[in-house]
Amino acid sequence: MPDPFVIRPRAASAPSPGVPAVGHAPLDIDPVFGPLAEYCRDDDVTDIFVNGAAGLFVDRGHGAEPVPAWSASEREVRDLAVALVGLGGRHLDDQAPCVDVRLQTGIRVHAVLAPISTSGTSLSIRVPRVRAADLDALADLGAFDARQHSWLLTLVAERANILITGGTGTGKTTLLSALLSAAPASERIVTIEDVAELRPRHPHHVALEARQSNLEGAGGISLARLVRESLRMRPDRLVVGECRGEEVRELLTALNTGHDGGAGTLHASGLNDVPARLEALGALAGMDATALARQVVSAFTVVLHLERSPGGQRRITQAGEFAVVGDRLGIAEVRPW
Repeated sequence: MPDPFVIRPRAASAPSPGVPAVGHAPLDIDPVFGPLAEYCRDDDVTDIFVNGAAGLFVDRGHGAEPVPAWSASEREVRDLAVALVGLGGRHLDDQAPCVDVRLQTGIRVHAVLAPISTSGTSLSIRVPRVRAADLDALADLGAFDARQHSWLLTLVAERANILITGGTGTGKTTLLSALLSAAPASERIVTIEDVAELRPRHPHHVALEARQSNLEGAGGISLARLVRESLRMRPDRLVVGECRGEEVRELLTALNTGHDGGAGTLHASGLNDVPARLEALGALAGMDATALARQVVSAFTVVLHLERSPGGQRRITQAGEFAVVGDRLGIAEVRPW
């Protein structure tokens, strides 16, 4: 694709002081990225946002910053979005105007076409900066202290079922990959995701990814179906990368039928918001609040909540345990470290 964009040249930035380059081999950026490639290669950039022809923004750990020199037409941005989604083997068009895809480099691309995105075609690009990290690497980055580190290793060794919660960009997937990397090599790990992002350092990892329907509306494979299929694969650890719908029912069923050492992630702004989020997902799966509460309490051993500081550091800030409170799901903060 020809390069129709105009962006002022920018000197390469030095790595942030005091931050080790963990698992940080240079990304092999496809030429399709065009002028966005320089931001994908910038060690400080974690997110790139294209808001139609109106603007380009990058996040270097301090929030989204505009790139004043960005210049592109709506057609050019749409062509770029279609090409990037195509790199990941999916299609983006008027019949499928919202698509999420992971590229071979680990870069995640989310695209929404106009007029669904009223300001023009929208691109949200997540660039992995800690790739194939283990718990030691995350400890070096300040994600948790030595006592928390020891406790996390104990959770993995004891095959605890773990739910990791936090807002967008808090490091849920990175922490989950690190925990799975600490599992014994003799165990079989099956991960299920809408877009496959989990890449644990483990010799026996099977990754299942949901599939969108084709242009005729057929051939789609949902997360809920993949959870059911995974139970026939004899997993030692069953992981759902992000619970966001009816698949929560299958995950809870699996974790309550002897599949210890499982895990999942969930979007939540705080530990106290987790029960309500799970009740909402349970409702999508046809579960009433009482049934959900009993299933969750027996399924998950612990909840780990992550937050991202204004300076960009991602840390475990809270841990909790579920309880049934008056036939409803509740949660209590614990300090096990």
